[in-house]
Amino acid sequence: MNSTPRRRAYPLLFGAALAIAIFVLDTVSPLQIAVAVLYVVVIFVAATYLQRRGVLIVSAACFGLTVASYFLIHGFRFDGTSHWRAFMSLAAIVITTVLALMNQSANERLRAAERERANLARFFPPQLVNHLVDTDAPLSITRYQPAAILFVDMVGFATYSSTKDPDAVITFLRKLLSILGESVFANNGIIDKYLGDGLMAAFGPPLPGPEDASNAARCAFDILRAIDAWNKSNDRSHADAVRVAIGIHYGDVVHGDVGNDNQLELTVVGDAVNIASRVETDSRRLGVNILVTADFIAALRAEGSHELAEMFSDRGHHVLRGRSEPTHLYGFMASTGESAPTAVRMENTKAEAIELLPHRRVRQ
Repeated sequence: MNSTPRRRAYPLLFGAALAIAIFVLDTVSPLQIAVAVLYVVVIFVAATYLQRRGVLIVSAACFGLTVASYFLIHGFRFDGTSHWRAFMSLAAIVITTVLALMNQSANERLRAAERERANLARFFPPQLVNHLVDTDAPLSITRYQPAAILFVDMVGFATYSSTKDPDAVITFLRKLLSILGESVFANNGIIDKYLGDGLMAAFGPPLPGPEDASNAARCAFDILRAIDAWNKSNDRSHADAVRVAIGIHYGDVVHGDVGNDNQLELTVVGDAVNIASRVETDSRRLGVNILVTADFIAALRAEGSHELAEMFSDRGHHVLRGRSEPTHLYGFMASTGESAPTAVRMENTKAEAIELLPHRRVRQ
């Protein structure tokens, strides 16, 4: 049996008993003091365990008991100081009630802010969450802006999951998505959505920065390093190694909430998203870990990230699925001589080059 309601009832019973005791004392006591002021204790107890309506009911009851006590003793006579003592008690009850309700409202706003912060933290990096909460920026406003869109998912997940029990698959996915998400947040990106064994991330929305494309590239390399470290920590052989495919495009997107009145989703849509998704799919066919478009390379150079741009080699023009015009693509291959095109072990020269890249700068 759940003991929580019982534990909650004890203070309320104490408050009720205290109210009765105060009423009796106020009615029969010969003390020339404002005994009814003690009702504020009852209101404090009610404010701790009851909602707004319950506090108002308790406050009204205390107010009524104070008035009843006065008329039982003095009737309709208003001589001496007794009526002033009663007035002080009633004022104390009203003031305490107002303060208790204001405190409840403040606590509700605080809890709402914490819930909002927790929800934002699922999709936005910590520094951006703090900024959005502090500035109360309305995310529901539709924005049209340039952004770097990154898609990443695991290669061969269907084969892997077919040989594992459901609990093992869920545990594996949680770890995989945690690694991917940490890389996104560490580079000032937002997680637009989780896609089973991968995710879609955006760099730029909702607040554009001077290094959105550069952050997307750093995120991709961070993912490769993190997956490689995960494989090594679990002693996975080459055949069992976890491999991922990454595709990135830079272009204009629409950022806003979509859905119906019952469920809305803050997301990024547009042709740039479709291109990034197709690029990630083609990375397998072209045998690279990371496949990006010429528009993304141009954005890297425009941001001054020439070292990052040089990490990608020209892969020519290719017609992506669902498109009629060829797209100029650039790719990064982690190593040569691997049987799988998406192996994550980098060549020493490439790894050293990545380590020499400029340190990540946190968006202000």
